[in-house]
Amino acid sequence: MGRASFDFSDETVIVTGGSSGIGRAIALDFGEAGATVLNADVDAEPKDEGAERPTHEEIEASGGAAEYVETDVSDPAQLESVVEAAREFGGVDVMVNNAGWFTRGDIFSVDREAFERIHGINTNGVFFGTRAAAADMRDRGEGGAIVNTASISATHAQADQIPYDSTKGAIRMITRGAALELADYDVRVNAVAPGHIATEFGAGAEQKEETVAADGLTKPIPLDRPGYPEDIAPTTLFLASEQADYVTGEMVYVDGGWQTF
Repeated sequence: MGRASFDFSDETVIVTGGSSGIGRAIALDFGEAGATVLNADVDAEPKDEGAERPTHEEIEASGGAAEYVETDVSDPAQLESVVEAAREFGGVDVMVNNAGWFTRGDIFSVDREAFERIHGINTNGVFFGTRAAAADMRDRGEGGAIVNTASISATHAQADQIPYDSTKGAIRMITRGAALELADYDVRVNAVAPGHIATEFGAGAEQKEETVAADGLTKPIPLDRPGYPEDIAPTTLFLASEQADYVTGEMVYVDGGWQTF
């Protein structure tokens, strides 16, 4: 089967949470496509098995241009700072709000601190990241693309995941609302909804099923495997590309068919 090819030469892309997992795969693909990539993460060092160099160094080693900007996405001021850093390269053309955190617990066990922390990272990070990037795109008058990392949890509740599910549901609506409000500025906003992805946040690569009901019933993944970060990155690049110029306000599932039944 053919492989899609994208050209982001002369474009500047910010990827939050780009040091590991899905964010790293996205950042590396943008680097390969010619973009100048800013990895906005709390730590430059990758957590992925076999990853020897930080994302920005990996891109540079392949002949690309990249920079690491230490960023806590729960702090709106730091998101504005990374957008300011992008102005040194001409301004942000693509913003990928990917950084996230996961915690598990039922409605009675999750305390206020954990609930506020996950919303601070997942929800606030996407909202204020979208706003900071959109303001730069608006002020420069050149438009742009914003892609948010949502989840199957945006529309499908799973046991002991109310805090996480609620953040991903919020990301879906931030995406739709921002797409509506920013259309006049030629800024498109979309989201990718990964399924069960084998990363440091998810289950191991050998997992093929997830328990999704209190009675222990399982729901198989139709494609009979978990996803990998490399499965998510191409959809992200597509939504940021000119090929998706008439796509905004959408959330695209990349889940091996999990949510289809």
